[in-house]
Amino acid sequence: MKRIFPLLLALCLLLMAGCGQKADAAYRQISQEEAKEMMDTQDVVVLDVREQSEYDEGHIPGAVLLPVGSIDGETAAAVIPEKDFTVLVYCRSGNRSKTAAAALAELGYTCIYEFGGINTWPYETES
Repeated sequence: MKRIFPLLLALCLLLMAGCGQKADAAYRQISQEEAKEMMDTQDVVVLDVREQSEYDEGHIPGAVLLPVGSIDGETAAAVIPEKDFTVLVYCRSGNRSKTAAAALAELGYTCIYEFGGINTWPYETES
């Protein structure tokens, strides 16, 4: 019992922590369905980390372009209002979005969600 209590306490603390308490510079991967639900019900930044030409060909409505290669403290601050603001990150296939999400987490952003690529996005896009 003495060994179980600290584990249960740690688990409870993790569950109560929420987005603003991540100390390990991580992001969370979610499904496209979860991302769409968040877009429809919350105030979020949808971040497209592809290149300008790809963005121009089609993107998720309301998405902000920030190419993965240009992410730094200054460029991120220009499009993300606060370090604890919810950010949904995508690219073409899901590779660059993982890199970008990790970079944002390293910069201190605490509520980063990566949801893959637009090539499998089943919802509306715009050009």
